[in-house]
Amino acid sequence: MLQNFLCYTCKEYVEDLAKVPQAFLQESNVRLVVIGQSSYHHIKPFCSLTGYTHEMYVDPQREIYKILGMKKGEGNKASVRSPHVKSNTLLGSIRSIWRAMTGPAFDFQGDPAQQGGALIIGPGNEVHFLHLDKNRLDHVPINTVLQLAGVKTVNFSNKPQIIDI
Repeated sequence: MLQNFLCYTCKEYVEDLAKVPQAFLQESNVRLVVIGQSSYHHIKPFCSLTGYTHEMYVDPQREIYKILGMKKGEGNKASVRSPHVKSNTLLGSIRSIWRAMTGPAFDFQGDPAQQGGALIIGPGNEVHFLHLDKNRLDHVPINTVLQLAGVKTVNFSNKPQIIDI
């Protein structure tokens, strides 16, 4: 669940989620779903921007966020920085504001203070894992979630891999 579609850390996290091959998910019978708090008309532009092709839904009233107890506001800044965040705070914030100002509908696409999180549900309604973000940099590493869900992990590094034969 995302903080909001304009948040640079969320954008960069979803760009990495887009790298998870559908075949990995199918092998493990797992669905990857992103939920944002904006209007549905922001889904298509956000998916185009990030390259995300898996399922995406919106919860503009933040009902799911409330049920899960997701916090509002920036909590403890001492948490570990997400390995999926590539931009520094200043540049990332400027890019987020620029996207808001130049987008087709000038809005901030949800409450900028709303924090997101990650969870693994199912089969059925059983919650197997829940991480509530403390702040915008507190995203759980994607490979941690994939491992817990029984899905193959992904190399998110842009560095070429050296294969020793």
